[in-house]
Amino acid sequence: MIYQPVPRLLTGLRPDEIPGLISCWEFNQSGTRFEAQQGDPYVLTSQSGPLAVEETPDARGGASLHLQEGQWLSIPRQECPRLDIHGAQAQVSVIAWICREPTARPHCEFIAGQWNETNRGRQYGMFLNIGVWGAKDRLFGHLSNVGGPSPGYKYCMDGPMGESEIACGQWTVVGISYDGRSGMAWRDGLMDGCSNLNPYPLAGGLHDGGAQGSDFTVGAVHRSGEMGNFFTGHIAALAVYARALTPAEMFVLARG
Repeated sequence: MIYQPVPRLLTGLRPDEIPGLISCWEFNQSGTRFEAQQGDPYVLTSQSGPLAVEETPDARGGASLHLQEGQWLSIPRQECPRLDIHGAQAQVSVIAWICREPTARPHCEFIAGQWNETNRGRQYGMFLNIGVWGAKDRLFGHLSNVGGPSPGYKYCMDGPMGESEIACGQWTVVGISYDGRSGMAWRDGLMDGCSNLNPYPLAGGLHDGGAQGSDFTVGAVHRSGEMGNFFTGHIAALAVYARALTPAEMFVLARG
């Protein structure tokens, strides 16, 4: 599928103008601690020393966090209870304004979520280039109602996958949503293709990791006993909602 960017014809809404916002980070100052400016003021802390925020005129807000390969941030699970989305009635949406860069070698790249494969603490997470279905450079919204691998598989296979390739050097708005019945992958405010993997049916809600479950991480995820799946590139903003946004909400949010 060849992706055609959607013209920005409409003025979008701020994340906090859409109901259900948990937190939104708009990165505008370098450092090690990044407090959400909208919603709950949860603080993302760098686990890789000071991180650079750079002027990026094409990005939302004109600035963005620049993650080199191997850099990542987190919030301890106990410090972000509203991001700990789980249970039979769980719903979630994760949206990020990103510009991807090449990695040293091709691998899965984690953008944001609560996902710990090492401790079987999978809940929800937004990835690029996940590869479990044999397609590269796609957006993938991992979802888990069991915590461990999908039954009958070595890995988690569940979640929606977009149809377009996410190229390096191009600003795009990526998003995933889950309404308790199915997950969807979004790009620039539109569902990223329609196939047997998007929407992706998954009943049963999201796994409860309990006290030893996953932290909320950005730019990397814990797997095989260590952090990995590093995202490389720019993130201008990141928003998480405690509900599945409607198509109209996704559309106007991406125009912001």
